[in-house]
Amino acid sequence: MGQRRTPPLASALGCRPYQAVWQAMREFTATRDENSADQLWWLEHEPVYTLGKAGRLAHLHDAAGVPVVLSDRGGQVTWHGPGQLVVYTLLDLRRLGLTARGVVSLLEDALIEALAGAGIRAAARADAPGIYVGGAKIASLGLRISRGCCYHGLALNVDCELAPFARIDPCGLAGLRMTRTVDQGCEQDVAAWAPRLLDAIAGRIEACSAAVAA
Repeated sequence: MGQRRTPPLASALGCRPYQAVWQAMREFTATRDENSADQLWWLEHEPVYTLGKAGRLAHLHDAAGVPVVLSDRGGQVTWHGPGQLVVYTLLDLRRLGLTARGVVSLLEDALIEALAGAGIRAAARADAPGIYVGGAKIASLGLRISRGCCYHGLALNVDCELAPFARIDPCGLAGLRMTRTVDQGCEQDVAAWAPRLLDAIAGRIEACSAAVAA
């Protein structure tokens, strides 16, 4: 029987510029080894548009002076800013027995669970990663896998601005409506949402770890 791994370490980073945190994720992933604990970093970003590796600038119609970063995550274009809960998932997928599709499903299921806990009925879509409420997108996902490990993660719209999303085709989908937890009747802020979502993610990670160890 294998040895059960420790739960992921959670860190609150506050409100940070995108590129500094991106660089820290890359450095952590490049230098971690088989004994490095998995980590969950939660934060808000200063306003920024990011494009994934396959991102097309045609989906960014007007940056309106907001910085634009060409990132190494999957997916197209999105916006990050205050009022949006970002959780970066630095996980050893091989150790957890997870495929790329498996970790996406894990994060989607965790988001659905966390939203359900606040009375918000949400669902994933097979044709477009992310989480949706009544056809509007409430959370986005984008990951990078390197050396059997992943980084980047997810973003949940809590009480952020929605106007920046009107200047892009969110995730490459023209006309996609966006929504927030505050629009769905939940008045809690990012700091209140963080433990709910982190618990849902960590619980699933620990279940994967236990299954591998059994």
